[in-house]
Parts: sequence; structure tokens; C-alpha cells
Amino acid sequence: MKLGVFVSQYSKDNDTLSRLKAEKLGVILVQNGVYNAALKEDGKSSPILSKNATIYALSEDLQSRGLSVDSVDSKVKVVDYDGLVDLIFNEYEKIIWL
Repeated sequence: MKLGVFVSQYSKDNDTLSRLKAEKLGVILVQNGVYNAALKEDGKSSPILSKNATIYALSEDLQSRGLSVDSVDSKVKVVDYDGLVDLIFNEYEKIIWL
């Protein structure tokens, strides 16, 4: 199964994401979840970026939080709303929200 996971808030303490199994896993960072795409904790990338998944961040949410696309980790693919729709309808069979 191809699973897309919307993440609006990520906590290392409650890591449901690591228990998900899928043939293809995509993590879509939205709302406050986009902070994980850019900000470093103690000089390291966010733990969510080490997941065995394709990581996306919504550009409009980055911009509304004052983050530039240049500050996004190279592991993250930045998509706009059109790209998000393409992911939902063309890339992933199931979508969930964490």
C-alpha cells in the first residue's frame, strides 16, 4: 500500500509514525509540522527527516510561518497546493492525518 501521512505536529515522545508500515510512505508536513523541515535541534536535523519516507513540506505553510524555501533541509521536497493535490490523487492510495 502507498500511504501518505499528513503531519501537523510532531513529537519524539509519541512517534506513531515509526510504527506505520507501507510499501511507499510519504510524510507531508503541514501547518506547524513544517518547522521540522527547516529548524535544527542542537545542530541536527529533526528526527522526522530520518524516517524511511519521502518527506514533503507545504510551501504556503512555510511562508506563513516566515520560513524560506532556502532554509528547508535538502531531504524535503517543497510542494505548493497544486503539488499537494497531485500527491493525494496520484501518488498515495491512502491518506491519514497524525
